Amino acid sequence: MGEQLKIACGVFGAINFQKQPIFSYIYWGLRAQNHRGHQSHGFLTYNNGKIHVHRSLDLVPKLKTNAIQEWFGRLPGHIGIGNVRYTTSGKTDEASLIKGTQPVTASKNGLKLAVSFNGNIVNTFQLKKEISKEFPGFSYECDADLICHKLLIEFAKGKDLASAVETCMQEIQGAFSVAAITKDGKFFAFKDPYGIRPLCAGHSKDHSTYAFSSETVGLNINELERDFELEPGELVTVSKDGFGRKKLVNRRKKAFCAFEFAYFARPDSRFDEKYVYEIREEFGRNLVRENPDVVKDADMILSLPETGDDSALGVHEESGLRWERASRRHRYVTERAFILLNRERYSTIDKKINILAPKIRGKRVIVTDDSIVRGDTTKVIVEKLRKMGAKKVYVFITFPRIIGPCFYGIDMATYGQLIGSKHSPEEITEIIGADAVCYQSIEGLIKATGFNREQLCLACLTGKYPTPLAQKIADEMKKRFMKGYEETGRLYGIAEAVE
Repeated sequence: MGEQLKIACGVFGAINFQKQPIFSYIYWGLRAQNHRGHQSHGFLTYNNGKIHVHRSLDLVPKLKTNAIQEWFGRLPGHIGIGNVRYTTSGKTDEASLIKGTQPVTASKNGLKLAVSFNGNIVNTFQLKKEISKEFPGFSYECDADLICHKLLIEFAKGKDLASAVETCMQEIQGAFSVAAITKDGKFFAFKDPYGIRPLCAGHSKDHSTYAFSSETVGLNINELERDFELEPGELVTVSKDGFGRKKLVNRRKKAFCAFEFAYFARPDSRFDEKYVYEIREEFGRNLVRENPDVVKDADMILSLPETGDDSALGVHEESGLRWERASRRHRYVTERAFILLNRERYSTIDKKINILAPKIRGKRVIVTDDSIVRGDTTKVIVEKLRKMGAKKVYVFITFPRIIGPCFYGIDMATYGQLIGSKHSPEEITEIIGADAVCYQSIEGLIKATGFNREQLCLACLTGKYPTPLAQKIADEMKKRFMKGYEETGRLYGIAEAVE
C-alpha cells in the first residue's frame, strides 16, 4: 500500500517507419504507466515537421469510441512522446500544474525540440541562470524545461546530437531519463550517467515500430518486445535499421533507484532479467529468515494490497504460515492520502482498505507492506487491527528504514517528514502501536534485486548520495534539522550557496 508517495514521471515514446499513426502506441504506453503519475498527462506527435500537443490534468483518460478518430486527427504523425507526471519540483497550484505538464517544447534560432522526462534535477539554480542568459524571460515550470533548453543551447553552438547530450550529462546533476524529438524528426533517448531512473527500449515483431518506456509494461501493452534497459550515460538513436547505442559518459558507480523494486514499479515490469514481483517475493522470504522469533510467534500473514501482496507470498512460502487474504483495497476509493489535511487522512486511509475482522480476531498477525515513510498510514492500519481484536500486530516492511530525503524524483523532501530519520525501529514500533516493526536489511534487499551495491542508489537508506551537490545539500539540511530549524521543503537556498 505504501504511503502514496509521488514519483516524478513516466515516459513513453515511439516511432513507426511505415508512417502509420503513432498516437495509439503513446496512449496505451502511458495508460500502462498511470501509476507513475496521477496529476497530469500529455501526448505529443510529430508530423511533417509540425508538432502537435495535448496536455491535461489528472489520469490518462478512457477514450470514448466515438471520439477516437477525433484524437487521431488532433494528434497525427508517425513519431510521438508522452508523459504522466507527479510534481516533485515546481509549483503545485492548478495553473502551474498545467504549465508544467509534459512533454515540453522549446525553440531557438530555427531549432525546435520536444522532451519527455522522468527524474529530478539538483543543480537547478545554476541551470536557470545559464538558460536565462540565452532565453530572456525564461519561465521555469518543471525540470523538463531545464533539459529541453539546455540541449537547445548546445545545439545552437553547432554541436551534433551526441556532443550536445554529452554536455548535458556532464553539466546537469540529478536523475534524468529522457525521450525526445527534434524539428527534423530525429527520435532519441538518453539516461543520466548514474542511470538513476528506469528507461527501456523495444520493438515490434515486424521491426516497423521502435519505442522507449519507463517500464516494460508500456512495451507489453503495445505487443512490443523488450530489447534492453538503457545504460547509464547512454544515448540511443533510432533508424529503420533499429537502435543505435552510444555510451557517452562512463561513471565507475551506477545508481539505479532501489525504491523502484519495493514500491514504484508495477509488479509485472522487468528490470534486467527479473520481474519486480519475483524480487518482492524474495523480500518476503528475507524477512522470515531475518526475523525467526517473530515468525515463530505469529499465527497468520495479512498483506496491505497491492504492493504488500507479493512479499506476503514470499513470507508464506518461507514460513509456512497461512496468508489470509482478508484485506482488500476498495478499488474505486482513489483519494490520495498525501493531498489531504491531517484530520482527513485517517478516515480516507481507513476507507481505502477493507479488512475482515472475524478472520483476525484473537490472532497474532504479520502485516506485510512496502515502506514506512511518515508513519501515518501504518499507524492507522495497526490501530484498525487492534480495534478488530488482533492479539498481536507485527509489521514486516520490505524497504529498509528510510533515513534521508531523495533528490532524484521521489517526494521525500525533508528529514522532518521521515519517521526513520529521527527514530529507531524500536521507537517507531511504539509510535505506530505495533508489537514489532521489522525492516528488511539493506544487504537482503540488494541480494534479492540481483544487482550489487555499486549498481544501486541507496541514498535514502545510507545518507550517501551519488551526485556531489545532493550530498552537500543533504549534509547541510541534516545539520540544520539537528539544530531544530523548521524545514519547509528541499532547501534549494543551500544549493545556491554551494553551487
